[in-house]
Amino acid sequence: MKIDDNWVKAAIFGGSILGGGGGGSIKEGERLGKLALEFGNPIVLSLDQLPEDAFVLTLSAVGAPSAVDQCVTPLDYVKVVSLMMEHFEHKIDGLMTNEVGGLSVINGLVQSVILDIPLIDAACNGRAHPTGAMGSMGLSMKSDFISYQAAVGGSKEKHKHIEIFARGDLLSTSKIIRKAAEEAGGLVAVARNPVPVKYVKENGAVGAITQAVRVGEAYLRAKEPEEKIKNVVEVLGGDVVGEGDVLSVELKNQGGFDVGRVMMSDFELTFWNEYMTLETDGKRVATFPDLIMTMDKQTAYPLTSADVKKGQDLVIISVPHEKLNLGAGMRDIRLFYDVEKAIGKEIVKYVFKEVEENAFKGNNASV
Repeated sequence: MKIDDNWVKAAIFGGSILGGGGGGSIKEGERLGKLALEFGNPIVLSLDQLPEDAFVLTLSAVGAPSAVDQCVTPLDYVKVVSLMMEHFEHKIDGLMTNEVGGLSVINGLVQSVILDIPLIDAACNGRAHPTGAMGSMGLSMKSDFISYQAAVGGSKEKHKHIEIFARGDLLSTSKIIRKAAEEAGGLVAVARNPVPVKYVKENGAVGAITQAVRVGEAYLRAKEPEEKIKNVVEVLGGDVVGEGDVLSVELKNQGGFDVGRVMMSDFELTFWNEYMTLETDGKRVATFPDLIMTMDKQTAYPLTSADVKKGQDLVIISVPHEKLNLGAGMRDIRLFYDVEKAIGKEIVKYVFKEVEENAFKGNNASV
């Protein structure tokens, strides 16, 4: 792929839309994308260009998007990969983003240039999601899997800098990384769960970066806001489901996440970093992992849940999860009970319509 300014811009805007309210900020994505191009020539490969037994490392940024003390430098993004390579016994042949968002879609470009390791056109999930386990490509369903996770971040001036490596049960190590993000001021760069290419092909969102670029190109080639939004829903197979003024925003930082809701004249949106539910008149319109995204009506600028403010005039778009490029992490029913606890809304019955909780056995439950 030719990685230039136009490619980076398309990836970031398309990624932000596919972030569904999360996935990091466009501004941070632009900052890192610009740095990557200044440092050299980032390399993006398809999975087929690596041997099936080559190891791919997942990259992420973990934390609460609205946290005011967050501090992750470009050096932190590079150092966390080096930290993982010090502890993992195999060579890392590729880097892969955890999810798709305004920042996360290009998480790996800077590391690729500095460390001379290609970024792979795949993601653990082709949309953004709140928990590390959801971005584990189904590894959370493997009781014998040993997770490797590293995190770096936090301001040294404020005495919050952390560099940490954890090895053990996936859910337990993910909680440690989330706690590290809290202690670091709200955000850490993360490297985790190196797995063979063959596993990514079978369980990841292959081609996720290409899809984000395609969405971004459709968005950017339109001149008028209404046309931008129209192009996006057409390329994704979604709909514009509503619009209106924001009446109120409730947001609190809880356990390293942004949790809250947005009230509009006819709609209620809840979020756990990403938008989780969309309702009108008490009727459920969309439920995570359906894509729910807000865009400024006047400019069509994509707005994450952390960006939404009272008085804004928003357009809401939605895309059914069946039309998204989802990884196997979206098949673990247990992870969706965590969403219910966080936002106080029913989720599982809308997503796993015919699965009984006690009957869940690995991949038998699927979205």
